[in-house]
Amino acid sequence: MRRRSFLKGLLRASVAGFAGLRLPLALANDGYLNYQGKLLLTVQARGGWDPTCFCDPKTNTPGEPVINHWAEETGEIHWAGNLPYAPFADNAAFFEKYHDRMLVVNGIDMQTNSHDIGAVHAWTGRGHEAFPTLSAVHAAHHVPGAALACASFGAYTRGASLLPVVDFGGVTWVIAIGALAKPERGYLHASDWQNIQRHHAIEMRRLKRQAEADAMPAMQRTLARFDAAFGGAGLAVFRDVLRSLGSTTAWKAAIAAFKSGVSASADIAYGGFDTHTDNDGGQATQLTGLTGAIDDLWNLAEEHGLADRLIVVIGSEFGRTNYYNQDDGKDHWPIGSLIVMEKHQTWTNRVIAATDPLHFALPVDPQTLEPNPNGNIIYPNEIHKALRRYLGLDGSIGDRLYPFRGVRDLALFG
Repeated sequence: MRRRSFLKGLLRASVAGFAGLRLPLALANDGYLNYQGKLLLTVQARGGWDPTCFCDPKTNTPGEPVINHWAEETGEIHWAGNLPYAPFADNAAFFEKYHDRMLVVNGIDMQTNSHDIGAVHAWTGRGHEAFPTLSAVHAAHHVPGAALACASFGAYTRGASLLPVVDFGGVTWVIAIGALAKPERGYLHASDWQNIQRHHAIEMRRLKRQAEADAMPAMQRTLARFDAAFGGAGLAVFRDVLRSLGSTTAWKAAIAAFKSGVSASADIAYGGFDTHTDNDGGQATQLTGLTGAIDDLWNLAEEHGLADRLIVVIGSEFGRTNYYNQDDGKDHWPIGSLIVMEKHQTWTNRVIAATDPLHFALPVDPQTLEPNPNGNIIYPNEIHKALRRYLGLDGSIGDRLYPFRGVRDLALFG
């Protein structure tokens, strides 16, 4: 990407995000650098992972098409604590190390085979883009005025009307943060910085006129936030922490955002799971990379004193078919899984097994979460409702504006 195109995109994203904000949020200030609450990170396995090769393992059923080649070799499901897993890729190392901080929810009906709709459904609990993602609801409640309250690293993230979302997908982190925090320090040419200042001044004048005509305080706060985005101390702290980590991976950027206090939520995409050809080869490579990256994330969180505050939610937009196609791949399948990770919790080392041997979703009792023919299949909105409650988001501005009315209560967390 050419520098000038990047700058134009950066400016458009900043203007659109801040100018579009309409809710009465707190002013941007350095007080959020003291945020000590829960940190939410979603990890989005983009493309549609295969839970039957991971956290919802399935062996082959006589008389049915082969569901997994790994089951032809071993025929056995392995266990770590109370969690079953497929003896596939590097699953053993991951489950043995982390089973005591994992809740696995299987048999979630995503109700779609579409990548786009599946991602929306998976991370908002609704099948349309008007709803904010869980990460945005969390950030809007806890740090609405922080510089990067909800940061996205190539993932599906939507702030709806709650707050602006900064998406760093595909951008070189240090350059981008340097440009946002202190553009005059040589990251940009003088002419580029002058252009940003000129457009900033134009947008400030527009916002001031709108604020004067707006009876609500929301516009005044929007104005302050937009102005603060071009030199706030929080961004400078983020930049400095990120540079101190010595790398520019999304995982380190998320840790830097949390450690510097500018974010309470972050979303990271890990793609490559759309395995229509050679399912096992593709899934093994991506699952190995994914579990290794999550391991690195937890190690970083421990190193920087964040592990006891961190909640990691891992999922995908759907699963893969319960048979191989002619290219030894697997196609789209609406039944998926979700993993929630946190340290020192009573609800971990636990699996909600809600699929049959052919990976069809089974109805469950909402309290026991055991298969029950008189229960109902699990849907994403129920997962999101339970996560909101667990994260203390009941009654928050996001929960009031974007409620899950009439949705079952699932006792995921006891």
